Formats: sequence, C-alpha cells, structure tokens
Amino acid sequence: MSTGGKQKLGSISKMGERTLRRLLIIGCSAVVLQASKRGAPKGSWLEQMMARKPRTLVTVALANKTARIIWAVLVKEEDYRAPVAAAA
Repeated sequence: MSTGGKQKLGSISKMGERTLRRLLIIGCSAVVLQASKRGAPKGSWLEQMMARKPRTLVTVALANKTARIIWAVLVKEEDYRAPVAAAA
C-alpha cells in the first residue's frame, strides 16, 4: 500500500494461514529484539525503521517484508539472494 508516493508498511494481512503469520511475527520479534540490544547493521532498513518507529510496529513491518520476500522467492522459483550492501 502507498500514500502520496511513500510506501506504507506496518500491517500484515489476516487472510493467510494463522500459524504461519504467528511464526513470522515471533521470528521477527526475535530479530528486532537482538537488533535493539546489539544494534542493527549500519544504514540498513531495520536500523532506519528502529530509529523512528515503535518496536512493535517495526516487528510487524519486518514480518510483512519477510512474507513478501518469501512469496516472491516461491513464485519465481529462485534461490534467495541477500541484498548487497551499498558502498558508502
């Protein structure tokens, strides 16, 4: 979803499998908790989100992003390619 050209993250559809949705939230909450304790990678999407949004919203947004990545990998029948860090 977008508004005014800005991508809006923070919700995950309740149409899918309930258990899978719950597992995504649990897994992403562990990632966000570790990132808040140890620090997220510099310049990453996660670091930027954690700097300006509440932790719960970041957790759900990360779960939503992860679900979209999983869907894209399955639909394209490709291996996952981690994003390349931009040279600073």
